[in-house]
Amino acid sequence: MDNLTKVTEFLLMGFSDIWELRVLHAALFLLIYLAALVGNFLIIMSTTLDQYLHTPMYFFLKNLSFLDLCYISVTVPKSIHSTLTQNNSISYLGCVAQVYFFFAFASAELAFLTIMSYDRYVAICHPLQYGAIMTSGKCHQMAVIAWLNCFSYAAVHTGNIFWEPISRSNMIHQFFCDIPHILALVSCEVFFIEFLTLALSSSLVLICFILIIVSYIQIFSTVLRIPLGESRAKAFATCSPQLIVIMLFLTTGLFAALGPIARNSSIEDLVIAMAYTVLPPFLNPIIYSLRNKEIKAAIWRLFGKINPLQM
Repeated sequence: MDNLTKVTEFLLMGFSDIWELRVLHAALFLLIYLAALVGNFLIIMSTTLDQYLHTPMYFFLKNLSFLDLCYISVTVPKSIHSTLTQNNSISYLGCVAQVYFFFAFASAELAFLTIMSYDRYVAICHPLQYGAIMTSGKCHQMAVIAWLNCFSYAAVHTGNIFWEPISRSNMIHQFFCDIPHILALVSCEVFFIEFLTLALSSSLVLICFILIIVSYIQIFSTVLRIPLGESRAKAFATCSPQLIVIMLFLTTGLFAALGPIARNSSIEDLVIAMAYTVLPPFLNPIIYSLRNKEIKAAIWRLFGKINPLQM
């Protein structure tokens, strides 16, 4: 047992040995990836170039869209490449980088969703004080703190996991270097240290979750006091899909982290992993653009500016 060979690369889960199913899997991931890229890129461009969208809400939305571009790019391109080439290996350093950026972007996703829920709470529940509370300086300060804290948080956890070389096994039953599956391969000492770190940091996740829930409770209670009409329907139509995506992201992520670790590949594990890695970056542009008249108008104005027929 003391002479186990140190792992230099990991083997990720292969989706299927059947070529047609692999092509179907790669095509599905590619379509989702391209849709997420296009949707989030359009939001970034419209919120950056359109002066009518230079408000706190769209400033945070621009950060979330950039974050989603990075978040989905951590796992999906490698999965597509592995599926088509049947090369499921990933280097040790590649796995370390994937774990680090996954930690950073996942925590940043939660941070910005929390900030955006607070922004909506102030806008709907305290509209007269909104301009005084959500100033440009405070918005930039919150964004900088969120980014710096999340990358520091990722460095601590990644350092804990990989400070000792892994030598137990190199098999990961997931399409990316998922943290629970990596922890199943580390030594007992490393697992204990990371478990304590996760237990301490889980309090921050719990605080974010409580803040989101309290914000939306206040939002919906305020909306219910609005007389029936277009404003009430618009508020429900805007906030409900956001809350659904947040709950999907949190519940599936917690289930994957706290649930039993599968020893064999399964469709259920793939679906759960997709729910917190692929679907949020894919669904967020749909919720914040297709259901938002201001974003749609800004996109049309953007296309009008770059239309060569009008030059």
